[in-house]
Amino acid sequence: MATTKTATLTIRVDPNLKEALRAAAQAEHRSIANMIEVMIREHCEKNGIAIEQSQDSDQRGERSK
Repeated sequence: MATTKTATLTIRVDPNLKEALRAAAQAEHRSIANMIEVMIREHCEKNGIAIEQSQDSDQRGERSK
């Protein structure tokens, strides 16, 4: 099966926002990157924004709702 590569996203945020993100990720036993991905997916779902699913989503441990 073909593997879909991930994309790199570099952002700057207020240090307090980064700390809140770190705490949220730690509370859910996630990495910061995975927490951001989950938050984006939840936001898109809530606002009716479609995200095309990659073929290897299940292999990376992403949960479907």
